[in-house]
Amino acid sequence: MPSTVRIKPLSDDQVMQQLHAADKLCDERAINLTPLRRQVLELVIRQARPVGAYELLVMLREAGRSSAPPTVYRALEFLLEAGLVHRLPAQNAYMACSHPHHHHHGLILSCRRCGQALELETPELFGLIEQHAGQQGFRVADDALEVSGICPFCRSDDDER
Repeated sequence: MPSTVRIKPLSDDQVMQQLHAADKLCDERAINLTPLRRQVLELVIRQARPVGAYELLVMLREAGRSSAPPTVYRALEFLLEAGLVHRLPAQNAYMACSHPHHHHHGLILSCRRCGQALELETPELFGLIEQHAGQQGFRVADDALEVSGICPFCRSDDDER
């Protein structure tokens, strides 16, 4: 069993590395990572948990950018399509993709108490999900599966699940 790592906010250097990788990825794909899209991506990357669009809007305003909700949603839609973020429908929130260089399904482990989330890449799990869904004529549309629970740092010995 892998060791559990407490999710911490990234250092400025780590954030800049991810932004540089996003810039490079967008250049390779000939898609435009505008300053606003890049700023929204940076805000998402800096979080140690999924973040909602309205929370991002507040952060943008605090940073001196006057933006409306549709502007933030358009930026998030671009980032989703580019594979730079995942949307977590259960929380109506977004988190940075930890493997944006290739298309994949992310398994998101999300703590109900502290709100932190961790992305795991589990192609074998998604292969089974797509196989069983396909047998029912169902096509899986989401790129992330969110599993909520209690992280080891929030869980106490008396928790049953």
